Amino acid sequence: MCLVVMLFWGQRAAGDSAFTIDNWNTADGLRQSSVITLTQSRLGWLWVGTVNGFARFDGTTFTPFNVNNTPGLADNVVSFLFEDAQTNLWVGTGNGALSRVENGELKTVRPMGNGKVTAAFDYPDGVVWFVTDTREILCWRNGGLELTPVVTPAIRSLLVYLAFHLYVPSHPDESWQLFNNTIRRVQKNTVISDWGLPPWGQFDITAACTDDAGNLIVGTKGNGVYWFDAAGHFAHITKTNGLSQDLVLSLCFDREKNLWVGLDGGPGGGGLDRVKKKQFNYPAHLAGGVAQSITEDTMGGIWSTFNLQGLVRVITNAPQAFPAPNNAWCVLADKASNVWVGTSGQGLATSSSGLYRWTGSSFEPAWLGHRIYALAETLPGHVWAGLDSGLAGFDGSQWTNYSAKDGLPAGDIKALAGGPAGTLWVGTDQNGLYLLKDGQLSAVATPFGDVSTLLAQADGSLWVGSRVHGLAYRSPAGQWKQFASTLNGLANDDIGSLLLDDAGNLWVGSYEGLVWIDAKSLAEVIAGTAKTLSCHTLLARECSAGAQPSALRSVEGKLWFPTIEGVVQVDPHTLLLNTNPPPVVIEAVLVDGQELKGATFAHGWGELVTLTPENEQLEIRFTALNFSAPKGVQFGAHFKYWLEGRDKGPTNLRSERSVILNHLAPGRYVFHVIAANEDGIWNESGASLNIVVEPPFWRKTSFIVLVSLIILGVLAGIVYLVSTAKLKRQLRAARQKELIETERARIARDLHDQLGANLTQITLLGEMAEMDKEAPEEVAGHAQQICDTARETTRSLDEIVWAVNPSNDTLEGLINYACKYAQEYFALAGISYRAELPAGLPPTPILPEVRHNVFLAFKEAVNNVVKHAQATEARVKLQLEADRFVLSVTDNGVGLGDISGKSLRNGMKNMRRRLTDVQGEFEIKPGEAGGTVARLLVPLKK
Repeated sequence: MCLVVMLFWGQRAAGDSAFTIDNWNTADGLRQSSVITLTQSRLGWLWVGTVNGFARFDGTTFTPFNVNNTPGLADNVVSFLFEDAQTNLWVGTGNGALSRVENGELKTVRPMGNGKVTAAFDYPDGVVWFVTDTREILCWRNGGLELTPVVTPAIRSLLVYLAFHLYVPSHPDESWQLFNNTIRRVQKNTVISDWGLPPWGQFDITAACTDDAGNLIVGTKGNGVYWFDAAGHFAHITKTNGLSQDLVLSLCFDREKNLWVGLDGGPGGGGLDRVKKKQFNYPAHLAGGVAQSITEDTMGGIWSTFNLQGLVRVITNAPQAFPAPNNAWCVLADKASNVWVGTSGQGLATSSSGLYRWTGSSFEPAWLGHRIYALAETLPGHVWAGLDSGLAGFDGSQWTNYSAKDGLPAGDIKALAGGPAGTLWVGTDQNGLYLLKDGQLSAVATPFGDVSTLLAQADGSLWVGSRVHGLAYRSPAGQWKQFASTLNGLANDDIGSLLLDDAGNLWVGSYEGLVWIDAKSLAEVIAGTAKTLSCHTLLARECSAGAQPSALRSVEGKLWFPTIEGVVQVDPHTLLLNTNPPPVVIEAVLVDGQELKGATFAHGWGELVTLTPENEQLEIRFTALNFSAPKGVQFGAHFKYWLEGRDKGPTNLRSERSVILNHLAPGRYVFHVIAANEDGIWNESGASLNIVVEPPFWRKTSFIVLVSLIILGVLAGIVYLVSTAKLKRQLRAARQKELIETERARIARDLHDQLGANLTQITLLGEMAEMDKEAPEEVAGHAQQICDTARETTRSLDEIVWAVNPSNDTLEGLINYACKYAQEYFALAGISYRAELPAGLPPTPILPEVRHNVFLAFKEAVNNVVKHAQATEARVKLQLEADRFVLSVTDNGVGLGDISGKSLRNGMKNMRRRLTDVQGEFEIKPGEAGGTVARLLVPLKK
């Protein structure tokens, strides 16, 4: 045993402070720790001026600007920042220069001057007045800056500034006037309050501003910040109660009711402090150590254990010292006025480890030999202890032990919760959940096996926390609903404590801090009408875990939670939500990793981005201007985005502040992003970006129209060609039919003209021989004529067969047959004959009608030589030309003579007609050495 007293008193003097103070410095992205000037733009940015340039702050990230990346900035020492009524940002530097943001770029309007700008005022007419530290007055109007030495009514407020140490307007008709020895509040030039000597004494005033109620806030050079109320009382905020530095350089009160304090750098720290009025407090008597377990006794006393280091009881804000066991880990005050303390350790249990009960004067052993992780009460005075190897219960007179033989698995019991009618929920470290009812243990199926904390309700429902799997809810009917940070909006998945306040809101303590979920959101997600929990972050400091009971709702309705910095107290009835929807800004757009130019200093990116078919990736970076979330909270703002034209609904984001879109199909889209602050208040309008993805050339309308026209033309051409080919086939068929009919008619004519006539002649000669049978000489003559006519008939029939046979439809066949005929005919007539032919006649095909007509014309020419030329010699010659052949018959006869009479003969007419029918020509002319030349010119290709 040892006597443990309050070792933690005085270790955390800031616990008495009414403010929560968070600091941002160079480790958080601020380029320099001396914050000379501060201002908030109408859009919501917090602009921070330092010795190393200025920065744009969105509550999470600093975007730096300096002479290296910002043309128009004359010096890195930024001593003045101001936004006028037209939302133009003015930047003054330590060398006296003044610049203005125009069309997204910083333009110098006053080069280095004698005095640097220290203050500015503007009016709705667009005129802006500036004051320098050398008491010059500058005026910006009509696009130019000018020195104004003349006092006019328009600059009266500036003269007031010069007359007093500081002039701070709080409302249009009110102002604070600060002297070295007095503080005045003036309304319409009338002093309405005079507070006399200022509380900061000899310390110089460096900055001043007003809060949302018009109350004065003053920063000093070495004595921190004074925050006044309407009655003149003030809160003094210094390094002793949480301020990072007492030397204040600048102040700004934002629209979310946060006070921003710009501090001087140096060995004492610096940077940017955010001061918020607390919605919770660390009671000084329960602050300063790692608290583990909290309980309230029947007298209203609050008991707390401190990480194996001691036990504290506080009643009516007065701490009491108790002799307590070593390694106190968990504490429970039951309804029978008993106080139980369970001990634990990092190694094996010792003989002194176990459960102790307060007897009124000391803690006496009640159950030893085990480490105790959790305590719970079911019926009044009936206490249960979760051990390192089982469960122990005390009903007021005797102990009952449950172990593996009773159905409990081996391992630690980390969570206990009393249910209705004396039932007990038992949570294990690795083996899930069990229910003890009427002395019987039964396993209960759970979404996860690692149970870290339990919260039972009177209706039989149960909340279960896990070390790594988030939160689960079991309905009275035994149905489970699991909540995870990535799916349901839970702030984190490691749960150490659970509480329900009087309004049904669920409070969750975890390693990432303390959040609460409103009852309406819980009901909607449990019912399935919503998917995302509305989580409100109250505290970013780590809450403790591993001991039960871990948190407390007191009889008064106040909530108590153990943290690594002591016990925190929250009154849920006085909570104030941040009702300001955070402005949403698209900060940058990157295409295939390259940032596009289009973002401006104060208004983010423009409205349109166009992608070519070659672009594969579009990245959109955005932010929400939220300044109230506790520093260190991962999810200071929640985002949803969707791509109109592609997505059916929004996608939830947590800490991500960028979206990558890959391989967007050609078309027009609108990217939308909305955000909620730490209390779930959504900015439904958000920000949007129009996106045009140009199609490849083969998907453009002009190309499609052109291709369509080409396809239609091709189809029309195909239809035309097919129709023409069909028509040609029909014409060829008709022509073939006509040729066949013509050939049949010719054959019939030849048979009739030649064979018919010869057969008729033979018949007549036979009849004549019959009649002259008594005259042998006549019969012999008739017989000779019959023989001659028969031979003539045979030759005619041979010609007809030759003309009909398709194997002879070649030039070679025609010439061979014609020369054979000429040779035989000239031989019978006794005329010397010679043929001149090219060597190796080509197998050129010739149409039947061409072959037939040419042969008949050639035959006629041979007959004319025999019958009319009186020639002794004849010559047949064939000449081959590129597109025709010439077949000529030459004799040495008497010549043409009187050709005018002979040209009318049927033979000559037939020869010309036959050559004309085959698109050829017929020529007859005198020979060079006498005689006659008949030429047949026949085209081959036609």
